Amino acid sequence: MAFLQAIPPGTRVRLAEVNANEDGGVPKESGKQQLLALGDRLGDQLNLLYAAGEDSLLVVFQGRDSAGKDGSIRRILEHTNVQSTRVVPFKVPTEEERAHDFLWRVHRMVPAQGEVTLFNRSHYEDVLAVRVHSLAPKAIWQRRYDHINAFEDVVTERGTIIVKFFLHIDPDEQYRRLLSRENDQTKSWKLNPADWNDRERWDDYTEAYEDVLAKCSKPKAPWFVVPANRKWFRDLAIADTLVKTLEPYEAHWQERLQERANAAHAAMAAYREAHGLATPAEVLGK
Repeated sequence: MAFLQAIPPGTRVRLAEVNANEDGGVPKESGKQQLLALGDRLGDQLNLLYAAGEDSLLVVFQGRDSAGKDGSIRRILEHTNVQSTRVVPFKVPTEEERAHDFLWRVHRMVPAQGEVTLFNRSHYEDVLAVRVHSLAPKAIWQRRYDHINAFEDVVTERGTIIVKFFLHIDPDEQYRRLLSRENDQTKSWKLNPADWNDRERWDDYTEAYEDVLAKCSKPKAPWFVVPANRKWFRDLAIADTLVKTLEPYEAHWQERLQERANAAHAAMAAYREAHGLATPAEVLGK
């Protein structure tokens, strides 16, 4: 059974009713063992995706400050092909980026065929932070939901698999993590008073996130809410969701690779015959 369910299009999720402490009924140690197996499985799938070179994977991470975006991405990177994977953090737009439409900087970072890209924050900031901090008039950011849906339609039609995760923590857990960050010298580089300022807008961000989940979860670009108070379960649920998302593609990727292997063998056989060369079995004695 899947730990997470895709949000059906148009469904209003009430985040206050989602248990951020959810553990899927799995004991912690058992969950860690399951995560190891899922990580190996995911690594095999991503190698297939890379080798087949027809599809790509875009994983979007959104969440409040200290929700665990960095940690979730680090866990995925343990199982990815470094030749084909990159992480793209979206911060405050540069002057050049502001001179273009809001999706310009995003479209340039979409993975090419065979690649995996992980967005640490994303185009959704333009209907989240922009909305909450009144950085653009409502008439502008309201239209962006449709622009985003159209953008993701174009991307998925080209063969990009999109999976979007909202990491859900509750106010008490965020408070604990922000204080812990300030108290830990190894994490103090992350300190930012703006995190506390955004915390004061908790309800505004909640409403903005709920609108995003309702308006922009589509069958080919679904949103998943990840209970993220327990880091080990967060990672387990994400890995499980990615593995299940990629499973339907595996047979096609393997078929394509077999076709290429057959063609390569035929080409080599013709080359040997034309040049009077021995076969590998004859040379190796097998």
